Amino acid sequence: MATTTELAENELAATGGPEVDSKYRLIILAAKRSKQLQRGANPRIDIDPQKHKPTRIALEEVIRGRVHFTVKPKDPQATS
Repeated sequence: MATTTELAENELAATGGPEVDSKYRLIILAAKRSKQLQRGANPRIDIDPQKHKPTRIALEEVIRGRVHFTVKPKDPQATS
């Protein structure tokens, strides 16, 4: 039986999700989206919120590319 992490990585590889470049970013995005769902946001995918927890819904949304985000470039002066 595959773990949730393995399933997420396989799904991400299958969809060719160019935006999510690491499993750590995937988890961060899903956690932030899960908080939004817990605060009353509507799911962006067709899924029954009564049957699935916000964390699972958020992970599915990120994997399917329904959560948009930008990556800020590192500020070279901030490390000086």
